[in-house]
Amino acid sequence: MRSKTAPWVLLAPFLVLFIGTMIIPIIMAIGYSFTRVERSGLLGEAGTESTFAGLSNYIAALTNVNFIESIGRMILFGVVQVTVMIVAATVLALLLESAAAKWPGFFRATYFLPYGIPGVIATILWSFLYVPGLSPIVDVLQVVGINIDFLGPNMVLWSIANIVTWTYTGYNMLIIIAQLKSIPGELYEAAKIDGASSFRVAMAIQLPLIRPALMLTIIFSIIGTLQLFAEPRLLQTMSAGITSEYTPNMSAYAFAFQYNDVGMAAAQAVIIAVAAFTLSAIALGISSWTEKRR
Repeated sequence: MRSKTAPWVLLAPFLVLFIGTMIIPIIMAIGYSFTRVERSGLLGEAGTESTFAGLSNYIAALTNVNFIESIGRMILFGVVQVTVMIVAATVLALLLESAAAKWPGFFRATYFLPYGIPGVIATILWSFLYVPGLSPIVDVLQVVGINIDFLGPNMVLWSIANIVTWTYTGYNMLIIIAQLKSIPGELYEAAKIDGASSFRVAMAIQLPLIRPALMLTIIFSIIGTLQLFAEPRLLQTMSAGITSEYTPNMSAYAFAFQYNDVGMAAAQAVIIAVAAFTLSAIALGISSWTEKRR
């Protein structure tokens, strides 16, 4: 370990993979976002030529009504779904780590199990519970006089939110539980001596000390929201409310592989990344601001 080159030799395999699979693709995407492919001939049979497009791809993306609506849709989705999911994960974590919890290991595994199911499989399973004629949920609701179309234009976004919440609540719960287990036992003993109730312990000790875990789950959820793709893509064939540009990722995918416009797709991908970074920074800023005011 006295050698200055030893750490770099040990890090070399990781660095090669990281640069090749992360850094280079990011640089290439940024480069593609400033280019435009020009095709010669009626159908492009005379060849193609890549030219510098300046900011035209970004301007086109930011003036694309469907793309802007998809970002707004995901912001609404994130405000509602992320809030519900983080609250549910926090409540489950606090309940499972309470002194009165029975079989906490069993319930931790049960709540985490949906995360082990691939998102494609989870979406297919839930789609059977959304389709009228196949879904027992729809049949029961119709018996009591409630007619609801889970895949209709007004409901499909929240049907997707239900799938995402079901899948990732247990994952976020385990992150919060890991933070709860790091709280010194002396704090609980002091609270018990002072006669603090379980609710008081949760509000005065546990919630303030698990703030880093909560911020981590919130940032992961914000990034995941803007990257939403598999669930709406699979439900697209069953719902008229899901278009090819329903989410930002679906829009970039459509421009890259359906419209054959790699420059526009790259520009949209860069915008998505910047939006995720900005929203995450805002979340961290709000957290730091509230922490200073305490």
